[in-house]
Amino acid sequence: MADGQSLDTPETDAILPDLLSLTAAALPAVEGIFAAARDAVRARVTEGGRVSGALIEAEQTSAHGLAWLATYLESLRQMQAWAQRLTEQGKFGEVEALIHQIAFGEYLSQIAGGIQMNQAEIVRLHDLGLDADKSAALVTDPVKRLMTEANSQAARTRLVALMQDRMAEITVGHTGLDDELGMIREQFRRYATDRVIPHAHDWHLNDDLIPMEIIEELSEMGVFGLTIPEEFGGLGLSKASMCVVSEELSRGYIGVGSLATRSEIAAELVIAGGTQAQKEKWLPGLASGEILPTAVFTEPNTGSDLGSLRTRATRDDNGDWVLNGNKTWITHAARTHVMTVLARTAPGTDDYKGLSMFLAEKTPGTDEEPFVDPGLSGGEIEVLGYRGMKEYTVNFDDFRVAGDNLLGETEGRGFKQLMETFESARIQTAARAIGVAQSALDAGMQYALDRKQFGRNLIDFPRVSGKLAMMAVEIMIARQLTYFSAWEKDHGRRCDLEAGMAKLLGARVAWAAADNALQIHGGNGFALEYPVSRILCDARILNIFEGAAEIQAQVIARRLLG
Repeated sequence: MADGQSLDTPETDAILPDLLSLTAAALPAVEGIFAAARDAVRARVTEGGRVSGALIEAEQTSAHGLAWLATYLESLRQMQAWAQRLTEQGKFGEVEALIHQIAFGEYLSQIAGGIQMNQAEIVRLHDLGLDADKSAALVTDPVKRLMTEANSQAARTRLVALMQDRMAEITVGHTGLDDELGMIREQFRRYATDRVIPHAHDWHLNDDLIPMEIIEELSEMGVFGLTIPEEFGGLGLSKASMCVVSEELSRGYIGVGSLATRSEIAAELVIAGGTQAQKEKWLPGLASGEILPTAVFTEPNTGSDLGSLRTRATRDDNGDWVLNGNKTWITHAARTHVMTVLARTAPGTDDYKGLSMFLAEKTPGTDEEPFVDPGLSGGEIEVLGYRGMKEYTVNFDDFRVAGDNLLGETEGRGFKQLMETFESARIQTAARAIGVAQSALDAGMQYALDRKQFGRNLIDFPRVSGKLAMMAVEIMIARQLTYFSAWEKDHGRRCDLEAGMAKLLGARVAWAAADNALQIHGGNGFALEYPVSRILCDARILNIFEGAAEIQAQVIARRLLG
């Protein structure tokens, strides 16, 4: 249903009576079990009255499990808030009710029986230090009823039947966003359908760079300046608008949905840490798309350990900077105009304090000759998915950077400046994950409708329809958690915890959706000619970039326990 559409109160045998009262009554038990788990894990990692980083490392299973438990708790809170808002607006219909109750039934059952951190790692309450008696406190009467009745085959089958009836609608269920954001969604859904989806699979198979005409069209639509303040040439819109645009473009192709990520990061760096002159110089070009940036942080031997970066920047006699070192996994490095480079400016340091951020100007290259400036070289890294912008190694050999392109014109603040971008980056990555998951649902749904086996459409088999139902449910869960993070950011509140949770869950949801969509395709899903093979490859990267799942869980755990 389109955002803003009113619906009658849901009435179906598949929906539990007094659903919202039941789910509201279940939340205190989850909050109680989380509080008990946090106390138990904190006791394990405390030494001398202080939480120990070394003990968190040693107790990674329980610490990361606590992060997942917190993510599930916040997800259920946001699903409850979503359902209540829609009820007050007269928009909580049968589809929404089914999604809501299946979400509670499934996530409560996982909390009680084991949360799947990934395919091979399941964390259970006893891993968090809770014995049988403490764990039993979770299973109150409302929780027990939801666990046993909410996520039924009847509910899943009914949800998929309604999904078939409403194939023309953009989302499965009302997202809860206002009409303006609904219109933005429709605009970018049309664009992705017309200009991206027909070509995306060929771009992937041929490992082509996304055509410049697409970048130019997105520039005209304001994609690169969505959240940049109007005074600097941007649209000054909310982070929620960024989520909607990222979702729909990534639903078409993650490469297109990710084009604006580097612009978002670069703009955040300049807004938060740049001088007024740097803001006036860089933000208008970033907003218009005339300046395309790339983020140059990771090094071959550092991965997520940015504190050990070795690329060095030294001042010359003219006050300019000279960069030397090697970087890797640099997205869209060839065609960009500026590199946000994290480099070490303090000799003799080996931690975060010696790092500075630079806005290093470069000449755009081509697919054939990616790097054309003196002192700059590198090459393409061939990858499974997430193509369209390409990944590169980048080598600095006495590469020169103008003296006034040190961000903030202050040394030693690079890591702190980068940290200030992580909230927005992870919110946007969560939104991209939702888009990829939605594309998997689109592909799986259409194939299940078209394909016949044993004289029946695939969608008529309960284990096929069940997969589709759970995709729709988990997409909505991840979406509400992501929107909440964006809402917090828009209201000036610290949201690194919520953004991290949204990214952690969204990446897992995207991978599960892509894997299940390919399973619905059977052998055809393994054929390169089917787009679902690309969607699977694209989904896999989401658990790695912008903070690998393990790093993300570690960061969340430190915040929860600190």
